[in-house]
Amino acid sequence: MPEVQARRLAAEFLGTLLLVAGVIGSGIMAERLSPDDVGLQLFQNAAATAGILYVIILVFMPVSGASFNPSVTLAAWALGHFDRREVAPYIAAQISGGIAGAVLANLMFDLDAVEWSTKERSDPNLWLGEVVATMGLVMVIFALVRTERIDRIAAAVAAYIGAAYYFTSSTSFANPAVTIGRMFSDTFAGIEPSSAPMFVGMELVGTALAVPLIGWLFLRAE
Repeated sequence: MPEVQARRLAAEFLGTLLLVAGVIGSGIMAERLSPDDVGLQLFQNAAATAGILYVIILVFMPVSGASFNPSVTLAAWALGHFDRREVAPYIAAQISGGIAGAVLANLMFDLDAVEWSTKERSDPNLWLGEVVATMGLVMVIFALVRTERIDRIAAAVAAYIGAAYYFTSSTSFANPAVTIGRMFSDTFAGIEPSSAPMFVGMELVGTALAVPLIGWLFLRAE
């Protein structure tokens, strides 16, 4: 593997690892700090997730583009911003990073390395929430890419996900790699394995809806 590609995949792995560790770790901490206030737990989880997103995008964007999300990688390829040959390796790095992040979060909080989540998330309204969350995220990113405002992506994505924790019924997973990672922790941010496939499917639906809309609304900068 060429050194440049290895660095890109390592950045995607590490960035997704830190993202999932941030999501799950902050959820565990929130449960312990505010055991009787679910609203405050969600706020703490959302704030920490937005913060880690902002940082990892700034840090890793110069190396890999900072996708950390199979939906974003697929959209980038569909919109002509990404090499088809790199799609599968990127997605593999993101998924493995997400799983590693969940294991790391569990270990940091003195839990078993793997605890399969028992949190059911299987209602149709939650599926709709994932479509909306993912479609919105993809549109935010590529609206900025196509209008040559890439330097604003970190802040915009962090703000969008922080807000979407509250305005979507699903609390905005919006990322197949994060969804898979969250199966491995039976904590505040977890999702049971039987609920995950539909969440991933709805995230891909959101991606598929966003791509043609982006192509129509935002002409690609030449």
